[in-house]
Amino acid sequence: MRVLFLAGINKSHLYAMTPLAWALQIAGHQVRVASQPDLADDVARTGFTPAPVGRELRMAEKLGPAAPTSAADRSGGWVKPVDGSFPEDPHGHLESIVSGFFPMVCPEPMFDDLIAYAQDWKPDLIIWNTLALAGGVAARISGAAHARLLFGADGLGQIRSAFHARRAGLPVDELPEDPLAGWLGPILRRHGHDFDEEVALGQWTIDPMPSWVFHPRTNAHYVPLRHVPYNGPARIPDWMREPPSRPRVCLTLGVSHRESHGVEASPADLMEAVADLDAEIVATLDSRQTATLDHVPDNVRVVDFVPMNALLPSCAAIVHHGGTQTFAAALENAVPQLLVPSAYWTEKWWGPVAEGNGLERRGAGIYVADSDWFAPEMLREALTRVLKDPSFKENAVRLRAERQAVPTANELVPTLERLTAAHQARR
Repeated sequence: MRVLFLAGINKSHLYAMTPLAWALQIAGHQVRVASQPDLADDVARTGFTPAPVGRELRMAEKLGPAAPTSAADRSGGWVKPVDGSFPEDPHGHLESIVSGFFPMVCPEPMFDDLIAYAQDWKPDLIIWNTLALAGGVAARISGAAHARLLFGADGLGQIRSAFHARRAGLPVDELPEDPLAGWLGPILRRHGHDFDEEVALGQWTIDPMPSWVFHPRTNAHYVPLRHVPYNGPARIPDWMREPPSRPRVCLTLGVSHRESHGVEASPADLMEAVADLDAEIVATLDSRQTATLDHVPDNVRVVDFVPMNALLPSCAAIVHHGGTQTFAAALENAVPQLLVPSAYWTEKWWGPVAEGNGLERRGAGIYVADSDWFAPEMLREALTRVLKDPSFKENAVRLRAERQAVPTANELVPTLERLTAAHQARR
């Protein structure tokens, strides 16, 4: 069958798709990867021929630098976010992301180009990043089966679930308009189709999150996938060939936002937290991030980038911002995790909150604090605890064993073939 992937806003989202794309290709299916032109070179480096759609997004310019939408009230003490408590105003938040965010990451030219591409190539299946909503629209118009691929927790499903629950309690004459239908409906109607929830959430949802991570109550058909991280092309530095002489800790803020909004925990605070610990700290920071440092502690090795799949087997712990590629790599390598999520807008609800709370419940990590509340002593205390208490490692090993029972990309291919065939039989 023909399978068209539609990537998201950056290469981390693309890399989350790459193992499944290759599994389908190796199984004998024709695979193409569509993305905005910004990602064309990254697509090519994964081994696929890029199919650019729309215009360059230039997300780094659009996203920042920025500050959180509201300053934290530090007088009351930090309160850990609770799974499922977002959003408090689902209609208001849905209206906000539909007007201010979704069209930015999926502008109208992307819809037009993707619809034309799908009508010309005629894919049997479109697999689209949950933020790339043009995928569901193009699938409906072209007649393809389609699956949403989550990059983390199901943030959109959570918003839609809360929105519909709130509407269910209102009289008919007080029902608010559906902002998502208001945005996607006119595009669909131009091609003779109507909006429904299947366009927004896919005919099924490929889910890389463990079962113990919060999932919203939706009508989405979740298909579990073991997220085996892909790091992209890279070389392993010589120093990694030698085993560490003391516990090694990876400290990373990921690569997705290095040049954009910049509201992760500050590198200076992170350096203060780990200074003089009896551990070797490997900090993946770029030149812009290190430029904010007055000094680097003697126990810290700063590297611009190192593949997590190569580094983490030698690590006793990892400190990170909650990026789902990093989270998945730590699970695969049974490394205890300490999370300091970004404070940018509602980003933490698309992965880090569910990940951090889930890790704490399973005893394999600590949700330290959101970055707008983070203080160096919080991380120092938590990291010292994780390095001294062997139960964190034991529980991380147990979680890895559980994940190994979940279908890998190769094992998921027959399921995708069956679901696609069932869709075609209904047409």
